[in-house]
This record gives sequence, C-alpha cells and structure tokens, in this order.
Amino acid sequence: MEARGFYHEGMLALQKAANGRRLAEFLATEARHSEFSESDVAQIEKASFFFIATSYCDQPDCSFKGGDPGFIKITRPRTLEFPDYDGNFMYRTLGNITNNAKVGLLFITFDCKTYRIRINGHASIHRDAESLGRHYAAKAVIRVECHDIYQNCPRYVPNLTKGESSVYVPRPGETPPAPEWESLPAVAPLLPGTDPRSVADHRVERQATR
Repeated sequence: MEARGFYHEGMLALQKAANGRRLAEFLATEARHSEFSESDVAQIEKASFFFIATSYCDQPDCSFKGGDPGFIKITRPRTLEFPDYDGNFMYRTLGNITNNAKVGLLFITFDCKTYRIRINGHASIHRDAESLGRHYAAKAVIRVECHDIYQNCPRYVPNLTKGESSVYVPRPGETPPAPEWESLPAVAPLLPGTDPRSVADHRVERQATR
C-alpha cells in the first residue's frame, strides 16, 4: 500500500524530527493492509470488546463496545459489522457516524503479548431485517468498510488476566526490555540511530557475544 495520505504534515514533521521516517514509511507500506489476514480474523472474532473513535466537526468521541465473543462479524475481506445494543439514548457514536462516516477501531487483548489491531474505515448504520437478524437483540447494525488495518506492538499493554503491569513501561531505576518487533530483520535496519535497538547497537551486542 502507498503511504501517501496515511500520514498528514504534522505526523511527517514529527517523524522527520525523530529520524523515524524510514520506519514509519515501512510500517505504512508493508505492515498496513486493506483486507483481513487470518490472524486478524481470529483475534477480532473472539474479541469480547473493542474501542471505537468517531467525530463530527470539533467534537471527538471514544466509546467502548462489548458483547459475547462472536458479536463482531467479518462479512467480507475488508468489512466487519457489530450490533448496537440498548443504550442510554445519547447516541454519540451513531450520531457522529450519521454526520461523519470516518471511524477508528482499536482491538486490545490485555495479556501483554497479543498485538493490538487498529482499523480506519467508513461506517454505515443498518436497520433492515436481514442485518438485524444476524445479531441477537441488536437495535441497529454498524457496518465498517475498512481501508487501513494494521497491528501495533503490545509493549505497554498490561496483563489484566494476572493483574500484572507491562514490563515495558518506563520506571525509575529500571531498563525495560526492547519490544520483539524491533528485532525483526526487516525493521532493525530502519530504526533511528538514537534508538537503543538500532543497527549500531545490534552490532555492539553481536561483538560482545563473540
């Protein structure tokens, strides 16, 4: 995929200042995809919740959506849908979608090891009998046509199943371990020289172990 349009000028300026343009470009063109992979499908379809960001004009909003595993259905290679259950009648998510179809989804498994999945797409609201029939007790069905699907490192995600904080969180007197993705052969050469896992540091490590 092309990186053009994925980053705006503010993002590009920060990437350049941090000497991270090469890595950012790699992630935008190689890690980002527009159709679900097998691992995407497996993670999403067993999820019991996710977060959705919507906005209209200068009013952003973020909401939690939950249900039994399987409440999110992937219906096409780049399309997912989920039910809108009985709520508090604020309609912040659906109201925003009515005026601005652009949404962002975030899937997190709080086990400190599963990669997060981030999705950008266009949402639509459906209340036809066929759509409602696929989701028990749904008041409406939100369908998302996904155009940016990409995974993110789970470095700072806590392990809530064990009540443990992430070992990657910076803390006084501690040196957190490097995330696994920074050691990938395709990524390591792209890291900024200031990064502790840059190529230069990898060379030092290799020399020290000889």
